[in-house]
Amino acid sequence: MKLSRHTLLKLKNKDKKLKPNKSKKLKRGTVERPRLSVYRSNENIYAQIIDDTTSKTLLACSTLDRSVTLNLSTGRTCDASRRMGEKLAELSLQKNIRKIVFDRGPYLYHGRIKALADGARAGGLEF
Repeated sequence: MKLSRHTLLKLKNKDKKLKPNKSKKLKRGTVERPRLSVYRSNENIYAQIIDDTTSKTLLACSTLDRSVTLNLSTGRTCDASRRMGEKLAELSLQKNIRKIVFDRGPYLYHGRIKALADGARAGGLEF
């Protein structure tokens, strides 16, 4: 029985296992360096500081907080994101969190995400 080249290639590749994608690693937060996770919607921006070893949220802040948007009309501006980053840094320094891992998720480091990171750095957090 003679098999064609196409059939032989199918049989050869059938038994191969899929290799895991090693280049795509998840950012993980530890007790020493928790993860700052960011979510951005059209209207607001939300951020959490998470310890992934215990799966606990240590802090959370958003542009819906009254202390952040006190003089702002909406939460969809870069200025609101920057103020939220400063407020998040202030809250984290009260809990003795100085070093974090920044997880921007699927969002580009541009606009409101960059403003939040700059505000957190200005408030005293180290990435």
